[in-house]
Amino acid sequence: MDFSINDEQQMLLDTTQRFLASEYGFEQRRKLLESDRGWSPEIWSQLAELGLLAVDIDEADGGIGAGPVGVMLVSQAVGHGLLLEPFLSSAIVATRAITQIGSDAQRAHWLPALASGECIAVFAHDEESAGLDLSRIKTRATRSDAGWTVSGRKSVVYHAPMANLLLVSARVDDGSLGLFAISANAAGVRRHELRTVDGQRAADLEFDSVVLEADARLGQDVSESLAAIIDAGIAALCAEAFGVLDRILKATIEYSRSRKQFGMPIGSFQALQHRMADMLIQFEQARSMMYLATAHCRDADALSRRAAISGAKVLIGQAARFIGQQAVQLHGGMGMTDELDVSHCFKRLLAFELRLGTTDEHLAICRTNLQAA
Repeated sequence: MDFSINDEQQMLLDTTQRFLASEYGFEQRRKLLESDRGWSPEIWSQLAELGLLAVDIDEADGGIGAGPVGVMLVSQAVGHGLLLEPFLSSAIVATRAITQIGSDAQRAHWLPALASGECIAVFAHDEESAGLDLSRIKTRATRSDAGWTVSGRKSVVYHAPMANLLLVSARVDDGSLGLFAISANAAGVRRHELRTVDGQRAADLEFDSVVLEADARLGQDVSESLAAIIDAGIAALCAEAFGVLDRILKATIEYSRSRKQFGMPIGSFQALQHRMADMLIQFEQARSMMYLATAHCRDADALSRRAAISGAKVLIGQAARFIGQQAVQLHGGMGMTDELDVSHCFKRLLAFELRLGTTDEHLAICRTNLQAA
């Protein structure tokens, strides 16, 4: 895949960066983070007005259709801005699920509302004992007189507290895997809200015999489609993490130039220069792996796609751990205070390692693929 940026992609990136720089500064974000709601509907509406919520909606469905590279660029800017709003959850993962699995009627119903920001959707898939193994999903969907009845639990669903629509994976009567569109306010849906390590809003979800109409199901057996959707989400998440790495590395370099010890900038000390050189090496490797994930995130071959995606998640996760820890240490004790930008970046990178499969889970996948080869 050619990663040279054309004029249209550059305009998309510039638009996102300018908006976040002007409307999403450090203090504005801190106020949102500390608020009861934890996000800004006004910012969400402005993202919609800029067309950014339609970045992964095909042109045929009324979106921008920016493709994997466009998604990567916007996600990178979103990560650099440490956005608290549900961009990845709704505009990327949930939107891709409806685009890829939904019928013509379902796409026509949901996609315009997602693009306009009127609807926020989340993909409710993770379960405590399942991990990335689709075969271990325990949530059940059984046929009923009304259509379907869904029962089960989902764990740590990012941005579920602000969602209108839940896209829930569940095992159906014939053993296949289904995806169901459930209103967040439907009878039998309970949300137990929580905050993630980096302050984002999430929830554990319970579905107690939730009754759905027959057309609430998207597609039929969606196992292969869900695997592809998850991989596309991981690729976008890797781009977000790279944006955070860019921010924390720049902040550390700037600090090393301004902080003086023994009358000299600490960045002039050779030992610290070696550390920052190692950080830069990890950063550039993460960039390459972000490109690899983007290049393969829509491959039809599920095994080769997952190999590339998991490899990227592992190496970017390792870079996140190394660069984050070095950045905090180079800042000293103040690196862990909420008053300093680096601490927010560090927490976001830690959350990245745990989201959509941990670094260890993806490393195990890589090892299995190597053994199979």
